[in-house]
Parts: sequence; structure tokens; C-alpha cells
Amino acid sequence: MVVRSHLSDAALDRLFHALADTTRRDIVTRLLGGTDASVSTLAARYDMSFAAVQKHVAVLEEAGLVTKRPQGRERMVRGNPHRLAHARQLLQRLEHLWTSRFSQLDAILAEPRPPKE
Repeated sequence: MVVRSHLSDAALDRLFHALADTTRRDIVTRLLGGTDASVSTLAARYDMSFAAVQKHVAVLEEAGLVTKRPQGRERMVRGNPHRLAHARQLLQRLEHLWTSRFSQLDAILAEPRPPKE
């Protein structure tokens, strides 16, 4: 059984690829509180170059997990909880699928077996 999402396979791949990195997950966590942050502010929190943080933000933006908008000379970044909800919904469907399969297996294993001759 294939579990489908209304996102394309490519979009789901980008989403889970973006979430596969610790730094990117931390950036998403910081931004989902509802406050925007500049890329400069985000970069100050990590022991890496501004360019490296900018690349992480670009991966998150490509996955739809954040949006960027100009504000003066800075680029403000905002989290997109709706895109994260897509990942959660897909994982919940997969969990339901596996739970039901384990329940079926439990039922099969609980059936009495005829004695061996």
C-alpha cells in the first residue's frame, strides 16, 4: 500500500531532506514561535559562517519550511508551520499503516495452531 500526500514526491523529498539536518531543524524550531528573524540574527547563533547559514535557509525555503522577505538591507525569515504539518500528516498515516499491520500480525499469531503430528 502506498501512502500518498497532496504534495508531490519531489516536494516531500525536499521537505524531509531539509529536516534531516540538525542545524536546519534548529532554525525551523526557532522560527516556528511566530517571530521573524533576519538571516544575520540566525547566523549569530551558530558556529559557522554567514554564508553557511544562508545556504541552510535556502534549503529550508526551497522545501517551503520558511519564507524570506526583504526588510531594508536585511532578509527576514519566517517559519511556515503549514508545510511542517504536511510532514506530520504523512508520518501519522505511515504510523497508522504500520500499527494496523502489527495488529493484523498479532491476530494471526494469537490464532490457535493445530497440534503437530
